[in-house]
Amino acid sequence: MRADARRNYDRILAAAAEAVAEHGAEASLEEIARRAGVGSATLHRHFPSRQQLLEAVFRDKVEALCATAGDLAADADPGPALMTWLRAVARHAVSNRGLAASLMRGAQDGDPTLGATCHTMITNAGADLLARARRANAARTDVSIADLLKLVNAICLAVEQEPDGAAQADRLLTLALTGVHPAGKTAG
Repeated sequence: MRADARRNYDRILAAAAEAVAEHGAEASLEEIARRAGVGSATLHRHFPSRQQLLEAVFRDKVEALCATAGDLAADADPGPALMTWLRAVARHAVSNRGLAASLMRGAQDGDPTLGATCHTMITNAGADLLARARRANAARTDVSIADLLKLVNAICLAVEQEPDGAAQADRLLTLALTGVHPAGKTAG
């Protein structure tokens, strides 16, 4: 890809990520092109369909999330590292605003492997952090990464349309992971 074409591609992806965060997966393609400073034809040359643009945005976000997990794996305290990553997953999920659901609908007509590939990437990244936390006795042995990701996704679905969804997700995730006892311990 030529340098100017690569710059346009990157600007379109950045503009699309912003638009999806603000307006959801149905964000206007014309608005995305305008924000990127390119014409509609340039956008469509790089991304012939809305589905392909959304897939590229999603893959970029998932790769960043997995890179964060890799960085946190070096943390000396695995418990807080896992919590930090789960909060990053929550921010990711809230900022998607319907992106994952839109991709799942589109996968019926297009490439069904994207969702599965991204899911596997996130699951593997989280499983490594959870395993480290277990070895440090900072996570229960009966909790799986699938359990934690379902919990995060459920919380995020509940708050994604709220203006302060990310803050609410963070608060609810903390509550879910530490419980209602003031010291974060269960009664009993």
